[in-house]
Amino acid sequence: MNLSDVHSGIQKHKKGRRIGRGPGSGRGKTAGRGHKGQRSNAGYGALPIYQGGTMPLVRRVPKRGFNNSFALRVATVNLADLERVFTAGEEVNPETLRAKSLVKRRYDELKVLGFGELTKSLNVAAHRFSTAAREKIEKAGGSVSVLPGRRPELAAPSEAVDAPTV
Repeated sequence: MNLSDVHSGIQKHKKGRRIGRGPGSGRGKTAGRGHKGQRSNAGYGALPIYQGGTMPLVRRVPKRGFNNSFALRVATVNLADLERVFTAGEEVNPETLRAKSLVKRRYDELKVLGFGELTKSLNVAAHRFSTAAREKIEKAGGSVSVLPGRRPELAAPSEAVDAPTV
């Protein structure tokens, strides 16, 4: 056996088998579809969940609640966690939070919540901040910077304007 004999049959772009081209081709007449039956007809296409007439698994399993696949996944971090993990003057952003294992899963936006006390001055960068978190960070001598997210941050409500009385 020669090495050239082994590699002679390998083709990079092999042509597809031509079916339905007469009895001499070996795949003529019914074109490999057999006689009669549902699959023999042109245009046949079963659903991906089809299980031979049995009730499909996706229809047998109960569904509960509501799942909004379009909703943003918002990861949250509390000030108590920042106090525990970071030192004074340190930069807090999505990368450092992931490095310190405070945020592990995939998310679209990061929100800092105001649970806990903050005594260190930290430079915090996130997509959203609760009002309490923003006040506590600035009170401790830190700074807050809003990162651009998938949707613009909702503006703080302006002073309530009294509706005209009739």
